[in-house]
Amino acid sequence: MFDCQFTLSLGKKKLEVFLQYQESTVGIFGASGLGKTSILHAIAGIHRPKIGHIRINGQTWFDSHQNINLSTQKRRVGLVFQDAQLFPHKTVDQNLRFGYDRLKPSEQAFNFDEIVALLKLKPLLNRLPIKLSGGEKQRVALGRAILYSPNLLLMDEPLSALDSELKSEILPFFEHIVQNLSIPMLYVSHDRLEIQRLTKTIYNLNKNSS
Repeated sequence: MFDCQFTLSLGKKKLEVFLQYQESTVGIFGASGLGKTSILHAIAGIHRPKIGHIRINGQTWFDSHQNINLSTQKRRVGLVFQDAQLFPHKTVDQNLRFGYDRLKPSEQAFNFDEIVALLKLKPLLNRLPIKLSGGEKQRVALGRAILYSPNLLLMDEPLSALDSELKSEILPFFEHIVQNLSIPMLYVSHDRLEIQRLTKTIYNLNKNSS
């Protein structure tokens, strides 16, 4: 499932990454500033590692020895950030369809209405992001990422900007995704309890940084 072994340069520091798991959902745990986001960016193809390889589900995305480095578009990952990053002048419906409508019907792994129902987004479809709560924005961002039919979901501290009440409200939606949709997921957080709600497989960056 995950076979990632590579080295990243973080300014003057070097980060050795060794992610090898067969589980479909893996948490990446660590304090701020250790390189959690940089790992996701390397896997997504945004940053190029110095050396090593990245293989997801048996497909090689990066291999420095074989000179393989697939573009971000070819890797087709779904990214969800802590600030949702919705298009402010597009409705929820338009945000959800941004990647979905660019896929061929044969590439659409999920039904639009089913994902809308799963994330309870139907009452929000005609709203602009400014009219959404923090938890609602993250549900839309999650739905948009899933509807892109990604090979991998990358969650970068998606709940860190929410208070404890909103976290409790939205975490069950992430649990639904893990339990009901067969999409590999890397979930980054500095909150171990949050990760443990989704997976028992945790890569502890505090022990793997140098």
